[in-house]
Amino acid sequence: MKAAILGGTGIYSIEGIETVDQNVETEYGSVIVKKGTGKWNDLYFISRHGSDHSIPPHKINYRANIRALSILGIERVFAIYAVGSISNLVLPGRFGLVSQFIDVTQGRINTFYEGGKSGLKHTPMDEPYCRDLGSKILLSAKKRGLSLAESGTYICTNGPRFETPAEIKMYKLFGADYVGMTGATETALAREAGIHLAAVSYSINWAAGIKDDLEFISDKEIAETKNKLTAIALEVLFDMPGDCMCNQHQS
Repeated sequence: MKAAILGGTGIYSIEGIETVDQNVETEYGSVIVKKGTGKWNDLYFISRHGSDHSIPPHKINYRANIRALSILGIERVFAIYAVGSISNLVLPGRFGLVSQFIDVTQGRINTFYEGGKSGLKHTPMDEPYCRDLGSKILLSAKKRGLSLAESGTYICTNGPRFETPAEIKMYKLFGADYVGMTGATETALAREAGIHLAAVSYSINWAAGIKDDLEFISDKEIAETKNKLTAIALEVLFDMPGDCMCNQHQS
């Protein structure tokens, strides 16, 4: 079974694993995917912002990235998202499993099905994330003594600017626990592609207006979080899937 890690801010490689770049051509453009070597030959990695963090969230070629995973035959994805905390569910420096998303982006193409040659399909989103993979992530975190929130709602904004305090106040009323700029677009496309995707958010700051200061965590804390989450990913991605609700929701 092939599996992949999708990384964002602060996550541009997989600690301790040698990779080679593989260029994958899709109808939406080419994608550089890092492929593991040796015992990790079936592991792939995409840094959604690029290895030098030069691609802003509204310019990421989400369709090409997800299509590349499908072309490679990847079945399971562990997606990691840097977020700003809105509620106390995931405090800065902590992390949690994403269970729902709210999409307030504009101008992005967030579907493979635009009608015409691409056809039209309405993909269910009542359970956007893979329940089976999420359960394994929670068990792995518990085994390691890590506190990981079991659910949470991610609100996805356009970026690259941060949100205003007024917007965050509104998003809190919506029921969002944290805010990011990439998760909804990626998740919707992965669900359309029938890929088993689980998402973990890690908070790097308070969202605007929640506290007097955004209080970004340090680069050292980000590096430590990256190592903890990638270790969990490597443990759970290659477990055989059990009875997963994803199988009922693929389009």
